[in-house]
Amino acid sequence: MTVSRLKNIPGIGVDMVGAAADDAEDPEFLRLENLDTDLRPASLAVELTKAATESDLANSYLPFRGHMSLREAAAAHVGRIAGRVYDPVTQCVSVAGGLNGVLNTLLATVEPGDEVVVCDPGYAGLINRIRLVGGVPYFVRSTPTADGWRTDPAALANAVGPRTAAVLVMSPSMPTGGVLDTTHWDALAAALERTDAWVVYDAAMERIRFDGRAPDHPARHPGLADRTITVGSASKELRMIGWRVGWVVGPPGIMADIGLVGLTNVVSQVGIAQQAVAAVLNAEDSEADVAAATEIWRERCEVVLEQLAEYPCIRPDGGWSLLIDTSQLGLTPAATSGLLFDRAKVAATPMDGWGPSAAGYLRIVFANEPVERLAELRDRFHTALG
Repeated sequence: MTVSRLKNIPGIGVDMVGAAADDAEDPEFLRLENLDTDLRPASLAVELTKAATESDLANSYLPFRGHMSLREAAAAHVGRIAGRVYDPVTQCVSVAGGLNGVLNTLLATVEPGDEVVVCDPGYAGLINRIRLVGGVPYFVRSTPTADGWRTDPAALANAVGPRTAAVLVMSPSMPTGGVLDTTHWDALAAALERTDAWVVYDAAMERIRFDGRAPDHPARHPGLADRTITVGSASKELRMIGWRVGWVVGPPGIMADIGLVGLTNVVSQVGIAQQAVAAVLNAEDSEADVAAATEIWRERCEVVLEQLAEYPCIRPDGGWSLLIDTSQLGLTPAATSGLLFDRAKVAATPMDGWGPSAAGYLRIVFANEPVERLAELRDRFHTALG
């Protein structure tokens, strides 16, 4: 019998579509289902990781909260974007990837039955972690427009109530690519004044924006500075998915609890990966590196939108993916995914379980295929859907 904590937790769909595409062992498949990228990490990351395999210090459980070099680099990185100074000793811990950081943070801030405000559509991995800790997702619907996804700041603020333990936000969001800005932080700050709730900010993609603007970090807002917990990761911006390194940065009191959860949960992070991540975060060309990768992803996004101009795609403001409203095609997302897979060798994931309104959408990841292959999308969609 399934334990109660898993009763309302579905899969994420990506695992099934990805496994089917792997089993096909066919290089003609367009891999648009999983949030991978073919863009290589910085060469420095690879070199230092190889060197770490020969280091005894990297082959250890210690230090449990992460190597100090990584914590210093992560605290400084978050501080630059948030406009604050964070102490790497008391205000930063390393975690085994961003989602491990999110889970540890929720376990340290959410009591069973508490509500966690989250945007809809939203990443199933975040929604499922809310449920895993016994929290209740409170969905704020984002609206598709001709210019992209928009989340009403007033609706986000009005979702905060007496049972709210946290507001879990990501910008750009996965899977929509929608962004939040100072108007949202203004509204949230006013709403949170009457509560003890936290803002948990998933910063995994904050610099992957197609408008050229710097991230809008909630901790820059004076009303949110002391209640924002930032969860970051090397997976997306730095393209270091397999390294499984992330960080959590926030006020000292709650960071002690998050560190305790980490010690109880994963215990320690990937030893041979931490020095490489620290070095890449500290590198003089770090911003330029992320900007160059973002430009490639933006170009790929434009190719997808051009190729699928006759289909109901919603433009993302950033990130690695976009959504197609398959209800306008008279199909379910699962049926659309199946037709694309069977007839056109396109792997794409239906958004069941990614929020109440997400069930009508199919996700296209544009980060893992070059423009030459993405330029086949129009023909492949015609083959699959007529």
